[in-house]
Amino acid sequence: MAGEEKFLQALGQRICTLRKRKGWSQEQLADRSGLHRTYISSVEQGKRNLAALNLRGLARAFGVSLSKLFAGID
Repeated sequence: MAGEEKFLQALGQRICTLRKRKGWSQEQLADRSGLHRTYISSVEQGKRNLAALNLRGLARAFGVSLSKLFAGID
């Protein structure tokens, strides 16, 4: 389980980093990705296992491919 938790935390950190680079609030990212702000918060904290469609929505909001979204995450 520890490896899965580390992955979700790394993914959450990556999403947070991309959001901050854009200068967006969690609310703005939620609006752009079609997700709820509290969901974005829990993702960034590594507390959510994201569904594929939600990952696609986040990647589209950032204007990056899924592979770019996962860049640097093992």
